[in-house]
Amino acid sequence: MNPRERALGVLTLTDPAEKALQARALFDALDPATIDPQAVFADPGGLPGRPDRPHLRPAREVPSRSPFTPEGRAALIHSIAHIEFNAINLALDAAFRFPGMPVAFYVDWLRVASEEALHFGLLRTHLQSLGFDYGDFDAHDGLWQMTQRTAGDVLARMALVPRTLEARGLDATPPLQAKFAKAGDPRAVEILAIILRDEVGHVAIGNHWYRWLCRRDGFDPIAHYPVLADRYEAPKIRPPFNVEARTAAGFTAEEIAFLTERA
Repeated sequence: MNPRERALGVLTLTDPAEKALQARALFDALDPATIDPQAVFADPGGLPGRPDRPHLRPAREVPSRSPFTPEGRAALIHSIAHIEFNAINLALDAAFRFPGMPVAFYVDWLRVASEEALHFGLLRTHLQSLGFDYGDFDAHDGLWQMTQRTAGDVLARMALVPRTLEARGLDATPPLQAKFAKAGDPRAVEILAIILRDEVGHVAIGNHWYRWLCRRDGFDPIAHYPVLADRYEAPKIRPPFNVEARTAAGFTAEEIAFLTERA
């Protein structure tokens, strides 16, 4: 079976543990020679497969949580786990949805799906050690909503999901680590260090393919970004920026300056 078709199958799974397991297995067994870039797969609807819980609410209705109470700390970890679960879905979606890209594009996104599955598993295990589980708190769905908006435009997908929404995690993670350290949760700090390390690579993949597509289609990467951000109603990216992580992920000094001016 074309690994891209299998990615679609994993995307439809509703059980989070099974989805994470299958996403990792798909990449572990991947033979790039079996990838057919030209195959087109119909969207079956109802994507992504997800469990009945957590209950999804608009972002503004999900309360902020303090890590300085046991339940608040669990809720904050849950919110990060939910982001990672959605990140599995968006990587699988990129792998199946967009035909005609180089084989390396699909290998990249299947690797991302595997690593996001690892992150989700680490966070869920830690959440369970605190007496809670994934689904016990409400969550929002902003990451997947942007994935849906950009379903017909691979250039917009690369611009606005990995290098916009996911890149926000590069900025947010160090302050979160400081909060968990102050709350006496070194395991959460360790898990976030793993996530930050891998997310630098994921954002770098987004940057690489965004620029590749801009070259292919004749767009200037910096000038075209606000066009896409406005067209698809991407959220404003606000400083402070983690300049070190963003630089490691492939953002140029000119791009970081542009984001700062645009904020």
